[in-house]
Amino acid sequence: MTADVLDVLMFAVACIVLLSGFPVAFTLAGVALLFALIGIALGIFDFGFLGALPSRIFGTMTNETLIAVPLFVFMGTMLERSKVAEELLESMGQLFGSIRGGLGYSVSIVGALLAASTGIVGATVVTMGLLSLPTMLRRGYDIPLATGSIAAAGTLGQIIPPSIVLVLLGDVLSNAYQQAQTSQGLFVLETMSVGDLFAGALIPGFMLVGLYIAYQIFRAAVHPASSPAMPADETLNRRELYKKTIRALVPPVLLILSVLGSILGGIATPTEAAGVGAIGSLLLAGYRQAGAKRAIILAAASLIGVLILTSIVDLRVTRTEIGAGERVAIGIAGLLSLGIAWGVVVSCLRLFGSGILSDVVQSTTRTSSMVFVILIGAALFSLVFRGLGGDETVQEFLLHDPDSWATWAFGPLAPVVIVMAVMFILGFFLDFIEITFVVVPIVAPILLVMGFDPIWLGVMMAINLQTSFLTPPFGFALFYLRGVAPDEVRTAQIYRGVIPFVFIQILALIIIARYPAIATWLPEVIFG
Repeated sequence: MTADVLDVLMFAVACIVLLSGFPVAFTLAGVALLFALIGIALGIFDFGFLGALPSRIFGTMTNETLIAVPLFVFMGTMLERSKVAEELLESMGQLFGSIRGGLGYSVSIVGALLAASTGIVGATVVTMGLLSLPTMLRRGYDIPLATGSIAAAGTLGQIIPPSIVLVLLGDVLSNAYQQAQTSQGLFVLETMSVGDLFAGALIPGFMLVGLYIAYQIFRAAVHPASSPAMPADETLNRRELYKKTIRALVPPVLLILSVLGSILGGIATPTEAAGVGAIGSLLLAGYRQAGAKRAIILAAASLIGVLILTSIVDLRVTRTEIGAGERVAIGIAGLLSLGIAWGVVVSCLRLFGSGILSDVVQSTTRTSSMVFVILIGAALFSLVFRGLGGDETVQEFLLHDPDSWATWAFGPLAPVVIVMAVMFILGFFLDFIEITFVVVPIVAPILLVMGFDPIWLGVMMAINLQTSFLTPPFGFALFYLRGVAPDEVRTAQIYRGVIPFVFIQILALIIIARYPAIATWLPEVIFG
């Protein structure tokens, strides 16, 4: 009984200290050590659990999947500095502006494109808040609708791959899936990779974009004054507009296809694809600097050529038998790699001279360090939590009385509904990283033992975590937007504007729960 009280109290104390603003990593590690000492003093905690911490840290250090985190962060930060969002927003706004509600549609579409290319919520919300919000307000858009559309579109980077949330969540769920199978006595283990989760999240992510646009269409039809069209004389000539839109769309779309296509096509792992994305973003940012651009164009073409060559020829040089045709292909790939290297060097020199490169590297280092230090603190927290019997407490909570109201209302999905509700409530107060590293490792093995599909469960959790960016009082997208919104926009209007989009995300969760194939069909088709 004492152990049950301690593990629940440990989780509660961690949440309270986090709300006080104390650093996440030190909160998790400090609370874990405090309750470990209390457990040892009471004779209900085995100190041997802490002996597993060095191996956990070493496992994190040698985990190739997690290398994708700093690479994707670098890619997103570099693209944000290269002004991709500004060109997309301007061209899309002019393309759809003459339609009633068109500015809202353009915000959602650009949000999806930026999600698939940058994946950084703060940068997306701030950029769209600075560029689109003043235009929407000047055109007479309803303030809650405008702010809600921008905040919701900015969070799409958490569900549309490549996403840092999906990388971290995929790694945690992969470990939980193996743990669940081992606890069932299975020796031939099935695996779930980050690539599987990327494929699973693709359709739900774009479904969410469709739901956002459907709501905006509904508002424009029911209340036309809330989203008026731009005057026709303020738009460019259609031919010029199409050219401008194509110029703004092609570079990020090519980068998205290179990254996601290499993963979904089985050409590269998510970590390798993150390297492709980092190089692509570097070339794109270098291209936008003044000066000769031939070397960068050559490098970009060489990068695409290497990806195409990899998809049709085995380029591994460590094999014992290599055919004559393959030797030629390897030689061509080597020449293309030299072209990529030359373009990267030119881009780095240009970006270093402008100060962009050092700024991006420092930002990437800070973000990556934060993530990995939190990971170490979360590893210690989960060890102590399990040592105090927290697994059994959570399992008893989820495997509740079969005659309870939850089972009566939701049937076999009752445990998932309970976990989703807890994560949703925690999202009002905690960051997605904290929930991913603290809550998911505790509940995921239990749910997976019950037979729930890991990809479906991961997509459900990812959408739930995305909602945490929109729920007051600590929704980060709300803070970002509040910081750049004009003075006439009140905080209450921002909060009121995101409420419909929170309900849309809950609706998306219900749809995916009712039709799991939305999340599981594409991974089955691509990866079998």
